[in-house]
Amino acid sequence: MRHAKKRLQLNRFTSWHDATIKSLARSLILAQSIKTTLHRAKAAHQMVEKLITLAKTNTLFARRQAQKLLGEHKLVNLLFNEIGPRFSKRSSGFTRIIPLGKRRGDNAEMVIFELTEIKKKEAKAPKHAKEIKPHSVQDEQGQAEEKNVEEAKVEPKPVVKEHPAKGKKPQTKFISGIRSIFKKKSDSL
Repeated sequence: MRHAKKRLQLNRFTSWHDATIKSLARSLILAQSIKTTLHRAKAAHQMVEKLITLAKTNTLFARRQAQKLLGEHKLVNLLFNEIGPRFSKRSSGFTRIIPLGKRRGDNAEMVIFELTEIKKKEAKAPKHAKEIKPHSVQDEQGQAEEKNVEEAKVEPKPVVKEHPAKGKKPQTKFISGIRSIFKKKSDSL
């Protein structure tokens, strides 16, 4: 009898269930925020909390336990070097589940499953034209004068879209014509 054995099975065999939870944990560690169903997020919540608690201790034994669950050295290093120190002051509550609504196809409750402290990605500065260093030219008397060379300004060229000739109609495919017949306004919710 299976008394007191309830857990979120996700309608899967044991090995399939474990693989799903490990995959969700790996994705959350890499992306720090994922979109999934409510029941999958609740099932993976326990494993992610356990992994972050291991990352806070940062011992060889903890690394080996995390390696057993994650299976990749890069993920273990990311967990112990970046995510663990970020949560050093927290004792629990490393993840949160934010409801999104219901999925259109099967009406499953969708959520955003994310870490509570997300590291924001820094936007890369746009690359500017290379700065030209001022060079020196010697006078007749041997003194050096610096001439400033104006920086070459690179202006973006306007993008010109090529339009087909007015007399010719663009060729349409047969299938795209059929799609417009069967497409309904209710399809584009």
